[in-house]
Amino acid sequence: MSLGFRFRVRGKALVFVSTLSLYGQVVVKQQGFVPFSDAPIHYRSEKLDDPIARLQKRLDYGPLRLDYDPKQSYLRSIMDALGVPVSSQTLVFSKTSFQYPNISPEKPRALYFNDDVYVGRVQGGKSLEFISFDPMQGAIFYIMDEHQVDHPRFERAENDCVQCHVAASSTRGVPGVMLRSIVTQPSGAQAGGTPQFITGQESAFKDRWGGWYVTGYQGSHMGNPTANLGSSDVVAHLVLAHQTQMHNLITLTNYQTRLGKPFERSAEELVRYLLFTNEAPIEGVIDTKSTFAAEFAARGPRDRLGRSIRDFDLHKRIFKYPCSYLIYSEAFDAIPEPAKSFIYRRLFEVLSGQERGPEYASLSAEDRRAILEILVATKPGLPEEWKQSVSHAGAFAAR
Repeated sequence: MSLGFRFRVRGKALVFVSTLSLYGQVVVKQQGFVPFSDAPIHYRSEKLDDPIARLQKRLDYGPLRLDYDPKQSYLRSIMDALGVPVSSQTLVFSKTSFQYPNISPEKPRALYFNDDVYVGRVQGGKSLEFISFDPMQGAIFYIMDEHQVDHPRFERAENDCVQCHVAASSTRGVPGVMLRSIVTQPSGAQAGGTPQFITGQESAFKDRWGGWYVTGYQGSHMGNPTANLGSSDVVAHLVLAHQTQMHNLITLTNYQTRLGKPFERSAEELVRYLLFTNEAPIEGVIDTKSTFAAEFAARGPRDRLGRSIRDFDLHKRIFKYPCSYLIYSEAFDAIPEPAKSFIYRRLFEVLSGQERGPEYASLSAEDRRAILEILVATKPGLPEEWKQSVSHAGAFAAR
């Protein structure tokens, strides 16, 4: 399984050949077709508000400076500035990056993430790799040269990225992210004639993590133990599998609405995915010594009972209260009307027990009630009927 990064750097000229060379290949700036470039999406717009764009403004106009490390370049300094935890590290050795010549089972690529940003680094590579989520535009792709310079810059990348990162089978047809599980040769390249699996929360564990290292899990899967290469925490893997496709569904619903296309199907799928209705049960034992789970849960807002939808279960399912934490994200809040109201209405119908269709059978009455109460206590901007429902139930229980 791999989180794909393939890049060419985008510049301002219509056709411009950069002096930047990646393993002997000249990078071509802004040449070729990029989907969704036209109105109303304007994917190539310079008006971005993703975490990397904000960080670049801080570097350009503020007091922030990035510290350079001879071994890891600007990686740790950037992660600190973005709030990306080191404990989120997962290690992938399949050759699925534009820097593939430097990737092998002995030298895996390290991937890190938080709720809005994905960061990749290849040992001995020339560029740090980034995917940063803009609330309106979805996945925005960047690289940064690993060499030390006076003014380090994130360069936006497009053309090569969208070849892999805009696909119906993997990113739902919008600029997005995906995890791939493949059968690898000893070199890390995909074995000829073998299938690949796009991994999400619904994927069977036996089909996950081909081409990755995994620590802290005892059960059947396609991955490898990490030996002495460092942590590749199973809980981070589980969160990553959920988050990538959740991001894509948010972007898809946003785009469909802005394009004036029917959005109900994608919005309904978003609701089901957000509530983990298709989640594959955990088939094995999770015994992780990583701090990722504790750090991840600590970032969640909590209700007066101390509950958070970032709390883990990790026995039969990922989360104790099956609702995606990305409901708090700027991207979720930026979903345009009328799709936003549709999603809130459907969520309320499910969580209040009005919707009892078979597709939501995995949610018990206790699950629904707990999620509803937690969100009313912690999520700003909810419709009034959500608050009234919890208020009325509380008053009734107090009698």
